[in-house]
Amino acid sequence: MADKEITTTENKLKKKPPNFFVRVGKRLGRWFREMRSELKKVVWPTPSQLINNSWVVIVSVITVGAIIAGIDFVMQTVINALAGITG
Repeated sequence: MADKEITTTENKLKKKPPNFFVRVGKRLGRWFREMRSELKKVVWPTPSQLINNSWVVIVSVITVGAIIAGIDFVMQTVINALAGITG
């Protein structure tokens, strides 16, 4: 019985690991299968939702840009006034 256990252990140790390309191929295959199953779960927006969301993004970007431009203008005016006083 002990001889049999040693032989199985020796066989396991002698076993070569799978080829690099086989391992990579299996991983890539699994990744693509998982990606496909995840994409099936995605709820895509309707065209009207897409247009509404796009308008919200455009208006938000313009608003934030205007606020930053206003703050920049005020800060530039304050710095120029302080530089004019000291210079």
